Amino acid sequence: MWHHMDNRAGEMQVFLRAVEAGNFSEAARLLRMTPSTVSKLITRIETRLGVRLLERSTRRLSLTTEGQLYYERSLAVLGELDDIERELSQGAESTGGTVRVNASVAFGVLAVEAALPAFWQAYPNVVVDLSLSDEIVDLYLDRTDVAFRVGRLQDSGMMARRIGIARRRIVASPTYLERHGTPRTVGDLARHNCLGFNFRRAAPVWPLKESGRIVDRAVNGSLLANNGETVRRMAVAGVGLARLGDYHARDDLAAGRLVEILSDAVEGDEEEIHAVYLGGARLPQRVRVFLDFVVPRLQAFLGS
Repeated sequence: MWHHMDNRAGEMQVFLRAVEAGNFSEAARLLRMTPSTVSKLITRIETRLGVRLLERSTRRLSLTTEGQLYYERSLAVLGELDDIERELSQGAESTGGTVRVNASVAFGVLAVEAALPAFWQAYPNVVVDLSLSDEIVDLYLDRTDVAFRVGRLQDSGMMARRIGIARRRIVASPTYLERHGTPRTVGDLARHNCLGFNFRRAAPVWPLKESGRIVDRAVNGSLLANNGETVRRMAVAGVGLARLGDYHARDDLAAGRLVEILSDAVEGDEEEIHAVYLGGARLPQRVRVFLDFVVPRLQAFLGS
């Protein structure tokens, strides 16, 4: 058993060389082996796996479907081995590459950005490619490594680390309330300027509790924005009422720039925040160190 087990990485390297060289003789030259040794090694892999990896009929080697998969996974595995050795021999600062991150605007500005300077002190060679958007991104299409999502998780094919809970609050500036009065009931909202969102998925309703049950209340106002940060700033400027996550309004509430109204109507209106990433056999080192570093800090931010 063991003499088969012990050098699968070496076999993978031979296979990759053969594929990249396009034929056994060129691969053999690069590997300083004989062409028959290269051919035997690949046949041994195929026998063990019980599938053909290469079509040998053509002058140039061509990959079968299984061969293509073995090629891609071998590249990933050998890359990971290199990462492990480099990380252990040179420490954290040797971890490199780009981590593509997407976050909602408010959470990105307040939480993710705040964690980055310390992250780069620990991992100076990792590039963070950060996009902030309140639209839900497709991790596959946008080649995103990590997305910070507020709300229900749809896609079961993704891995998620739970960061915490965001509770919704309805807020307004004191000057707005002086001018327009303070809504006492959910029904009063119809007479107020309720700032909203323009997403395809955003219905112009606020789910609010009326006499013990949740009702989707139609609201309208003079602003439709594609991100919560614009909505928050307009609320602070006295334009209207906003429905925001508690972490988003926290500093303004503490400073008195915003005050909460109708708190009983949003009781229980909360959404989970997750770090979402594509699962695979192995998470790339750069993505793993990013998650391991940032997630606990974001959990602390939400918990505070």
